[in-house]
Amino acid sequence: MDMIVPNLNQSETSSQLLTAAHPRKTILMQLDPNDLLLFARVVSEGSFSKAAQRLAVPKSTLSRRLSTLENQLGERLLLRTTRKLVVTDFGNHVLAHAQQVSEEVEATLALTQLRQSEPSGRLRVSMPADFANQTISSMIGRFLRKYPAISLEMDLSPRRVDIIGENFDLAIRMGTLPDDASLAARLLAVFSAALYAAPNYLEQYGEPQEPEALMEHKTLRLLGRSGDAAPWRLKSGEQSWEGVPPGIATANSPEMLRRLALDGLGIALLSEQFARCHLHDGSLIRVLPQWHSPEFNAWAVFPGRRLMPARTRVFIDELMRELEAAQQDGTCDTNK
Repeated sequence: MDMIVPNLNQSETSSQLLTAAHPRKTILMQLDPNDLLLFARVVSEGSFSKAAQRLAVPKSTLSRRLSTLENQLGERLLLRTTRKLVVTDFGNHVLAHAQQVSEEVEATLALTQLRQSEPSGRLRVSMPADFANQTISSMIGRFLRKYPAISLEMDLSPRRVDIIGENFDLAIRMGTLPDDASLAARLLAVFSAALYAAPNYLEQYGEPQEPEALMEHKTLRLLGRSGDAAPWRLKSGEQSWEGVPPGIATANSPEMLRRLALDGLGIALLSEQFARCHLHDGSLIRVLPQWHSPEFNAWAVFPGRRLMPARTRVFIDELMRELEAAQQDGTCDTNK
């Protein structure tokens, strides 16, 4: 999720201040946002002298700019005494707007500095092992060579990590995401799965002509979170089918199911992305080619904070480029 820094322009600022303070006036005033920033700095420092020193500008210049702002607004913002500054009631109202402008400027500067700085530090990423091995292993090598100041730590276990509690920068997750206000997400890619089998399996057992015929075949099934084999959900146009065919093997690793299918042991429901290169070399054949699973999303999930660390941002950018290129040119990063 990209951070959006609100843009508060001069006319909007002027209009908001004028409407709140003088709702019946129709005088159009053009305020310099820099004067609002100077006013906020004077209040935060407590004196013109300290503010001038902090901003590296002459005290006389600062005083003149504030006087100009007061003249434009038509009311005093500060009451000056020999000992202290007192913010007027109207000044307190203007101060709220001035502080908002100051915060937005600081956020913009911080974002600019973040993008210009070299990404570095420890990057903790959680992702499915099969996704890492089958899809992006080459990309990870290129990433580490491109950003040598980043130390990458990858958790490839099947568990769903606590991103905030375990101090992860990023997690790659598939499917529907739970509603969690502490996290943000960016869509990486949309996948779908289909049925595949090796040529020698189909020569021995024949090719099913309809989904119901899968109940007579040997299948390789994915282990669900419940501990049981995940049902196969297929669709073709307006038609749909769901069932749990008899399995010769069940595993919580799509990579293992892919390898078993390549060995001719049965029919497997595999991501089209993972199986594409095997279609090209003929080691797998699409079964029931008019049928496929519903689409599912791949997400980059990260802490929902205001600014994303540069190391996280560049990793997501590289990952999105890799997935987009793989989907366009039909390549896959798989070792048989």
